[in-house]
Formats: sequence, C-alpha cells, structure tokens
Amino acid sequence: MPELPEVETVKETLKHLIIGKTIEETIIHWPKIIKEPGDSSLFQAKLVGQTFQNIERRGKFIRFILSEYVLVSHLRMEGRYSVETEDAMPDKHTHVIFQLTDGVQLFYRDVRKFGTMHLFLKGKEWENPPLAHLGPEPLDSDFNEELLQQAFAHTERIIKAVLLDQHVLVGLGNIYVDESLFRAGIHPKRVAKSLSDDEIERLVESIRITLSEAVEKGGSSVRTYLNGQGRMGMFQHSLFVYDRKGKQCKQCEAFIEKIKVAGRGTHYCPVCQRR
Repeated sequence: MPELPEVETVKETLKHLIIGKTIEETIIHWPKIIKEPGDSSLFQAKLVGQTFQNIERRGKFIRFILSEYVLVSHLRMEGRYSVETEDAMPDKHTHVIFQLTDGVQLFYRDVRKFGTMHLFLKGKEWENPPLAHLGPEPLDSDFNEELLQQAFAHTERIIKAVLLDQHVLVGLGNIYVDESLFRAGIHPKRVAKSLSDDEIERLVESIRITLSEAVEKGGSSVRTYLNGQGRMGMFQHSLFVYDRKGKQCKQCEAFIEKIKVAGRGTHYCPVCQRR
C-alpha cells in the first residue's frame, strides 16, 4: 500500500488543494527521505519560491510539477500527504513540511519512514531512477494483450511475481494483483508463459476493470491509507479475495485460502482459480 488507485486518489485530491500555491520554506525532520539531491539542505534551497503547477502520477509515484523542478514522491507502505492550516502542529511522524506563502502547510507523514523524494530539473526525471525504465500504465488506452504476451513469453516466473514487477507493468501491488487474477480465473502460482491467449485477454480486461473500479471508489483502506483530505477509500468493501482468508467466495461459496507467493501473502479461491 498504496497502489495505483490510492496514488491516483491522493494526486487528484491534492490537485484541488495546492495547485497555484508557492513554497516559502521546506522543513525536513528526517533527511533520509530525500534521495535527490543527496544534500537535504540543497533540496530545501531549490524549493524556495517554487509554485505547484500540476500534479501527475506515474505508476505508484506522484509527480509534483513545479516552476522549474519536478518532485517525484513515493509513499511506500504508509506515506501520507495532508494539507493543513497555518497553526496545525505536526506529530512525531510528520517528517517533511512544505510551508506555503498563503499560510497553508503540506505535511508528509510516514510512520515507517520508507517513503522517498527525488527532485529533478523538469524533464530530467525520466532519465534517472526511480522513473526510468518503468513499465506501461495499465489504464492507458494502449495497454493490451500484446504487451503482456511479450512480457510473459520468455519467463519462467510465476504470474504473480511478473505482475508485481514494476518494469513489466506499473501500479499493481499485492491487493490488485490478487483481485485481478481472481477476476481472470487464474491461479497466482501459474507460470506466466503457460497462459493462453484467451487467459491473457481475460487478465488484461480484469486488470482494467479492477483498477478502474478502485479509482472510482477512492482506493482501498485495508490498513492505514487515507487520501489527502483524511478520508478512507471504499473499494475494500468490493474485494473478492484479498484479506478474506476463511470467508466464502462471492462467486462459488468455496472458502478463500491464503498462501505465500513471490514472498507475499496471497489470497485466492481454490475453485474459481484452479491451478
């Protein structure tokens, strides 16, 4: 967490709250979050006077488009942005504060401190990690069966591991891989290259539908996710398998099972997703 739908929701929420606002000062309480430039004081200096012009998403990354720079942010497990009033006091988990010229504050809070921030001159973000070499966007119009057929053709990896690989396809994590595989009727331990053309076609459609529905419902608040206004997502109420171990399948009434696949806890229906 968060995955594509949650990051998309955060992006859209923040766009309505900070576009057009200018950074007066940046306060950093945990410098290790700042990855580029390596000197956090240089990061602070470069941001002075920068105005938020737009906010975009690439995979699980948020791109804050500023006057001269692009700030690339990854929330990792529990990173969270919130827009606060001038007199709001940060708690011990608030590690970066962007103070804006109109008195508003943008807080970055991260209990586990796993999140990252990279600052690049505009255009340079595509040439460097973490955005360089990412896979296609699953909600783009040009995402199709051919892309997955090429990715699956020469690999012995199991399907779940391939779908979690951000170099193959961006935005999917544990929740939405499990949900997409269920909708497509594919067992998470299938070897990727063993999938037929019909199965790949079903999988592409399942990924599109799952992510689109999750975006529409503001993402899944399975653990700690909240959007930029502190609101929960609602897609967790529509999950078929994820986090439903021991509960009956909504399609066949078999009991959902949980196993370890690709190092991740994985939920599936043993009847609807026969291996």
